[in-house]
Formats: sequence, structure tokens, C-alpha cells
Amino acid sequence: MPPPPPATSPAPAAIRLGAPHPYLRTHGTKVARLHLLDWIVLALLVAVDAGLNLIEPFHRFVGEDMMISLRYPLKRNTVPIWAVPIYAVAGPMIIFIEEWLLFSVLITAVLTDAIKDGVGRPRPNFFWRCFPDGIPKYNNITRGVICHGDKSVIKEGHKSFPSGHTSWSFAGLGFLSWYLAGKIKAFDRGGHVAKLCIVVLPLLIAAMVGVSRVDDYWHHWQDVFTGGILGLVVASFCYLQFFPPPAGEQGFWPHAYFEHILHPEVENQVQLTATSNHHQGLDMRTNNQSLDSMEEGRRARLVSLARKLLAIAEAVVAGRKFYG
Repeated sequence: MPPPPPATSPAPAAIRLGAPHPYLRTHGTKVARLHLLDWIVLALLVAVDAGLNLIEPFHRFVGEDMMISLRYPLKRNTVPIWAVPIYAVAGPMIIFIEEWLLFSVLITAVLTDAIKDGVGRPRPNFFWRCFPDGIPKYNNITRGVICHGDKSVIKEGHKSFPSGHTSWSFAGLGFLSWYLAGKIKAFDRGGHVAKLCIVVLPLLIAAMVGVSRVDDYWHHWQDVFTGGILGLVVASFCYLQFFPPPAGEQGFWPHAYFEHILHPEVENQVQLTATSNHHQGLDMRTNNQSLDSMEEGRRARLVSLARKLLAIAEAVVAGRKFYG
């Protein structure tokens, strides 16, 4: 007898080569539904941050002797507040149109504003916020300040720690720095200093924004330092949630793209399963409708039979009365 043919092992799943599928163009609706919970979380973060900006921060005790270090002039912002979302959010999102950056910025914003409201540290220019006319007034017993300035200006004067400009800058531009490091493979052990300069550039911009906050006397240096650390840490966690480390071989694409490249059969299986479930649902509904129709026909026949029997009984009773 000829020997049996050797058992052939199943062929490995085909690996798609080239650039991953452009999900936003071909799977935008599907991805949006898959990440529906993430969009809800983003909306909740926006609502929470808006609420934190509406509530009154903690008014830390400010004594007469403390005013010596809080008499810096009240200047305008070198970097206005409206410019922060432009360079920290809109600018990086021009480079990569994804929602990942929003998580980094919004989480940082909630943490920053929550700490601001809880700490209530006065800004370096608090004196001129509290006494805009330059005439101080203190409590006769505690020697605490009795402010007579604009309430909104005084409220903002209790939000020095940490720096919101700095934390937002490092959250957005720090995420961009991580992203560029992965895209240009800055840590491929090739020793290209130019790549490192590209990665550091967004961090330098964020650092200069923090320096401007000290120069404008809106923040103490500790506020800026803490804000920078906070934003960069959150940006790092958020980046590594969606991307592999940039030093790895797969640091170029997000985790989801590699799942699509290495396991394309998973998506097909999901589609087949969804189609099968859809057909099964249609078959079940058809069967249920057929059973309902049969049940209604059986009930109609029983009702008709009951009516005939009732008519016969009435006829018998009527005959008895006639012959009786």
C-alpha cells in the first residue's frame, strides 16, 4: 500500500502588506459606533471641566504680611487664553486627525481645574486684583485681606496652582511629540540628531509658554513646573494607551491598525457573524409569524365550532319546547 499523504497543516492567515486600511474613510461609521462609549466620556469630561470653571475656588487665607510677595503688576497675557486650544489642540490635530489627543487635553484640563479649585493659591498679582485702587484694607483682628475689587477678577486670582496654560500645552504638544517620535522612528538607534530635534520642538514651545506665565506674573514658578509635569504625564499615558512605544519596531501605527494588518480574518469573522445573526433573526421572526398565524387559525376554527354547537343546542331546546 502506498503511504498515506502527510497531514497538511492549515495555512497561516494572510498578512496584509503596505499601509493599513484608512479607517476614517472606509470604516468611519463603524469605528464611531465601536467607540461610542469613548465619545460619551469625552462629552462628560467637557461638562465636568465646564462645571469646575463655574464653581467658586477655595479662598485661601491671605494676610497682610503675605502681600509682600503678591504685589507684582497685573499684566495682560502674552499668550491669550483663546490661543491655547489653537496651538495645543487644533494645531496637532491638523497633523493627525484623530480623537486621541482630545483625551489627553480634556483629562489634563479636568485635573488642572480641580486642583486649582481645591488649592486656591493666590496669583503673584493678587494685590492688584484685591485692591485695584491700590488702597489695601485688612481685618483688624486677623489682618486678613478684605478685597473690594471685581468678583470675577478676584475669583481668577485664587487659581494660581497649577498653571492651566502650561498643563494644556504639555498635554497637547507633549502628545504631538510622542506621535512624531513614532512616525519618524526617532529612537531607531540610527543616531540621527535631526529626528531628536523634531521631537523636542513641540516640548520647547510648551516650555516657552510656561516661561511666559512667570514673566507675566500670573503664576509662580512652582505652578508652571507642576503644570508641565501634569500635562506631560497625562499625554504619555494617553499616547501609550493607543500607540506602541515609539522605540519599538511597531511604533509607527496605532494598536488598532496592527490588529487590522495581522488579523484581517477577525474583521471578516465579525462581519460574517453579524450577517449570520441578522439572517437568524429574520428566520426567527418569520417562524414566529407563521406560528402566530397557525395559532390564530386554530382559535378561529374553535370559535366557529363552538358557535355551531351552540346553534345546534338552541335548535334542540327550541324543538323540545315546540313538541312539549
